[in-house]
Amino acid sequence: QVQLVESGGGLVQPGGSLRLSCVVPGTGFSLLVMDWYRQAPGKQREWVARITRGGGATYADSVKGRFTISRDNSENTAYLQMNSLKPEDTAVYYCNRGITPFSYWGQGTQVTVSS
Repeated sequence: QVQLVESGGGLVQPGGSLRLSCVVPGTGFSLLVMDWYRQAPGKQREWVARITRGGGATYADSVKGRFTISRDNSENTAYLQMNSLKPEDTAVYYCNRGITPFSYWGQGTQVTVSS
């Protein structure tokens, strides 16, 4: 079935790095603004980063300077490079369209930062 597919999560120690991937279904990916979100257990989903069609990026203050969002239009994929990870980054990470979001969410990818 057609769905957003997030991957790349895992268990890392504080200070470590991960790169998350988001494969977006359908056509016209190059025209899409894309967002990354995260959700910790029992907490609301929070916005993390956005990338525009032209590659401009914005970030939540909590991740600014540590995370980098990017995209590869040839792969229909948005990425989130996560460096200097902290325990408070632990969450399930999701992606979605940023202007007209898909009505459904993917399964997300678990990121656990722990020593």
